[in-house]
Amino acid sequence: MDSKCVRIRALNVYIMLNNTPILLAEDDKNDIFLMRRAFDSAGYLNPLYVVHNGQEVVDYLEGAGQFSQREKYPVPGLLLLDLKMPLMDGFDVLAWLRGHAQFEMLPVVVLTASKLAEDIHKSRELGVYDYRVKPNAFEDLVRVLDDVRKCWLDERFNRFACGQNAS
Repeated sequence: MDSKCVRIRALNVYIMLNNTPILLAEDDKNDIFLMRRAFDSAGYLNPLYVVHNGQEVVDYLEGAGQFSQREKYPVPGLLLLDLKMPLMDGFDVLAWLRGHAQFEMLPVVVLTASKLAEDIHKSRELGVYDYRVKPNAFEDLVRVLDDVRKCWLDERFNRFACGQNAS
């Protein structure tokens, strides 16, 4: 492969990485504000869609109700999931996802304040891709989001993001 092809491929990977929608399931308004700031501080261009409880996660993924317009609410390439939410908690969402094969390759990263071993274990049993504890310092949050984004949205590691954009 010549150097021009390598540069074009690198640009395509960059565009793919930056265009992949991210769905954030978080009920705390302060955490939502901090997450948006952290993504902005890191210079991410990914569209970030926010839902406030587990039922909204399901509705969003199904394209139901207020999320029925796929042009406005595209299927995400990454789900950042809080565990402690109203209506349906993160565990309920993970259990729902296990029953829907079309989302089996959707990377789900639990991003929560819980350090409890039982929460980590239960999340892993329900098929979560990654489990991260929300850091207290803003700079640490930026680093965590940067790492999560690189791990789960880079086509070299994430078959779902690559397949999503290929169709």
